[in-house]
Amino acid sequence: MDIRYLFRHQLRSVIEWKEQSTDILFHRLETSTDEIKNSSKLIVAPGQGCLLVYDGKVKATLTEPDTYELKTANHPFITTLLNLAQNMESEHKMRFYFFRTAELVNVLWGTATPVKYMEPHYNIPVALGACGNFSVKIDDAAIMFSTLLGTVSDYTASDVRELVSSRIVAPLTSFLAEKAYPYTEVDKHLLELSADLQTRTTEELQRLGLILTDFRIDSVTFDDETLTRIGRIADMTAEKQAANEVDLDYAGVQKLAALRDAVRTEGGLAGAGMQIGAGVQLAKEFFNTNNNNNTTAPVNETTTTTPDASSRLKQLKQLFEEELITEEEYNKKKNEILGSL
Repeated sequence: MDIRYLFRHQLRSVIEWKEQSTDILFHRLETSTDEIKNSSKLIVAPGQGCLLVYDGKVKATLTEPDTYELKTANHPFITTLLNLAQNMESEHKMRFYFFRTAELVNVLWGTATPVKYMEPHYNIPVALGACGNFSVKIDDAAIMFSTLLGTVSDYTASDVRELVSSRIVAPLTSFLAEKAYPYTEVDKHLLELSADLQTRTTEELQRLGLILTDFRIDSVTFDDETLTRIGRIADMTAEKQAANEVDLDYAGVQKLAALRDAVRTEGGLAGAGMQIGAGVQLAKEFFNTNNNNNTTAPVNETTTTTPDASSRLKQLKQLFEEELITEEEYNKKKNEILGSL
């Protein structure tokens, strides 16, 4: 053994965590030797705590800023000489795990996988993701060391973010399944959702020695498949409402849209020279109002099922604006309707 090494490790040490990083929650301090000599000094600064592990056991948790004198079975030279058979190595080891006593604030989080539930308004399954921020502090360093850390040298904000995110999915799924908020109302309940998740997640983290001091959901997002599905439903609903405005049913609007696309598409009805004829035929379908078991009957303007003139004029105007009948056809039919008044 180098004689300089031997003498250097017989001296008492002054232990302190000088370079405390802002994103580290727990840190094992590396010292020149684990054979800390008796009466060495430990400095705990404000905002810090220190867990002393001696002979493989947690001996003390120090949280008050102060200078502490350490008691060990290692004495300068004597202990080393008494352990010649062990290559002059003492079995009495002391390790120092420093931790932050202040809060770790504004840690960002997000759900790793979408949370699924049945949306009550559209009655379809949806997938939702959430993100936000939280603040956390160590509640019991000894419990955290024994249940979560073990031999880990550093436990950082990234590690606690991963831990919290993994614990959120289950209570979030349960909450949404119970409340079943409509798609359009989820944002109104973010405060309620945040409070519930903080309560449920805090219970789990306290078992690991941590405590959530603040928890917030900033936003929720639905996956692309859900947005596409809801978009299609919304478009169909809008078309149905538009149809009611012009006294057409939804099926009638779909017929108009299909015929419009056909006559405007190259090779469609327009290419075949069928635009006028198709428009006339469609007009007949709309103005023929005697229906019996889906069978078209001749038009009888004296029957009670004939639509009033106002409705017929609206329907005729719809056909003309969709370019399914010509102006000449439109004027002719309009005059017929007005003449029947």
